[in-house]
Amino acid sequence: MISRRDFLQVSMAASALYGASGFGRWSRLAAQQALTQDQLLQFDTYGNVSLIHVTDIHAQLVPIRFREPSVNIGVGPNRGEVPHVTGADFRRLYGIEDGSPSHYALSSGDFAALAQAYGRVGGLDRVSTVVNAIRADRPDALLLDGGDTWHGSYTCYHSEGQDMVNAMNGLKPDAMTFHWEFTLGSDRVQELVQGLPFAALGQNIFDAEWDEPAELFKPYKFFERGGVKIAVIGQAFPYMPIANPRWMFPEYSFGIRDENMQAMVDEVRAAGAELVVCLSHNGFDVDKKMASVVTGIDVILSGHTHDALPEPVQVGQTFIVASGSNGKFVSRVDLDVRDGAMMGIRHKLIPIFSDVIAPDPVMTKLIEEQRAPHMDALTEVIGTTEELLYRRGNFNGTWDDLICNALISEREADIALSPGVRWGPSLIPGDPITREDIWGVTSMSYGEAYRSEMTGEFLKVVLEDVADNIFNPDPYYQQGGDMVRVGGMGYRIDVTKPQGERISDMTLLKTGEAIDPAKSYVVAGWASVNEGTEGPMIWDVVEDHIRKQGTVTLDPNNSVEVVGA
Repeated sequence: MISRRDFLQVSMAASALYGASGFGRWSRLAAQQALTQDQLLQFDTYGNVSLIHVTDIHAQLVPIRFREPSVNIGVGPNRGEVPHVTGADFRRLYGIEDGSPSHYALSSGDFAALAQAYGRVGGLDRVSTVVNAIRADRPDALLLDGGDTWHGSYTCYHSEGQDMVNAMNGLKPDAMTFHWEFTLGSDRVQELVQGLPFAALGQNIFDAEWDEPAELFKPYKFFERGGVKIAVIGQAFPYMPIANPRWMFPEYSFGIRDENMQAMVDEVRAAGAELVVCLSHNGFDVDKKMASVVTGIDVILSGHTHDALPEPVQVGQTFIVASGSNGKFVSRVDLDVRDGAMMGIRHKLIPIFSDVIAPDPVMTKLIEEQRAPHMDALTEVIGTTEELLYRRGNFNGTWDDLICNALISEREADIALSPGVRWGPSLIPGDPITREDIWGVTSMSYGEAYRSEMTGEFLKVVLEDVADNIFNPDPYYQQGGDMVRVGGMGYRIDVTKPQGERISDMTLLKTGEAIDPAKSYVVAGWASVNEGTEGPMIWDVVEDHIRKQGTVTLDPNNSVEVVGA
């Protein structure tokens, strides 16, 4: 008799072979460019339970462009493992043809040219069409939102998240978990969560004073679907008070809390759960480790690190699904659950090609209502770009280079520091730069652009600290994000070294001189987690800089030498 684990592996292999994982069929349509909505949505319905996963939308209501990273370095046991495989290596791994729709959706190569051919991606009205189609096929499908939803745009900032709450309520999710939402402040989060018509989950969201589960956020919720009792356990971003300002949500503490996760899994299993789903905002590598530590989770729907993978990754008997970001993808996961156990899985990562998928008119109207009061501000053209402007990558993105240039110029600084965040749409050469575009890469509730003096010694401490958050070989010590972006200074980093020994050869670029540990330098930056930070808002700094430039051009950034990748 075939074992449960062998059956899962066989069913995964079969789904990949015959295209049920989503890319085998439509990647071969590139020559004809004959992509249709029916092809994107085609799915051989399987089993008795369907999950729909969206995550890291970052308040992108309308279609955008979004370039995937060309560099994503893995360390320790994850070196060379997905999602730390990019570009041509990624395409070879999954059998993706150059120039195909899946090349454009999942890979960074030839992005500007392919963007001209395939157009924009995302848009919640297109996402709604996909969700409606899945529900038409499987009416009781569970729609689960992985968080980073109420953050990342002009309208979200000015409505304190209300635009996204209204839009997501239109999609009718069954549950969500959280990260950047907490940077709206705990009072606003409480107000919004109390009004949600669906579950707000986080087994690791605790009361900071009493170290007990926070009452507002339930650890899990049961659903009956397809004759199956399903438990969905929430896992919020574990490192909230480190990566974001603790003073904005002092009532709460977080952490991975895998012991409590195991207790929750055991509890729901004891209560009759036949399928256990973790709705996670850990990040992919953390989810892989958690799956190896916690037993009894069938599926982890992963978020935070913005990875888009055309097939689930199996760790033990747990399958981890990564569904990308910015509304660019929707994952459908069909499961065969029988005799109290998951017996098989089929998965499809559906790319939201906005020119192919028809918008849902009901959601279009809802989105237009959110945006209407702000359209003049959103659409004002500030400049144009001759560069491909993107953000993703471990060390630099051209949007971040532009932001650093703005900080140095507008704040009269020697060195600029910009956070290594992943969110933000891309622009291709020749695009106008609107105010909406600028806010798409700068919007946050603590966007003050500070100007201060830092010694060379302190700058090294900053770089070493951030580097350990990213390149610590133990995923539980990786706090997400990419390396802090640096303008005006170069350095060398050896990702294989231990904490405190990774950074060397720090150089002030304008003079070519070595950074003196004892000397002070004028540093401009933004997104400080310190309360009371003063300065103009970063979006105003960047807008002023672009207005003066008119047309944005950038010098190639070769200021970081990476060793050991």
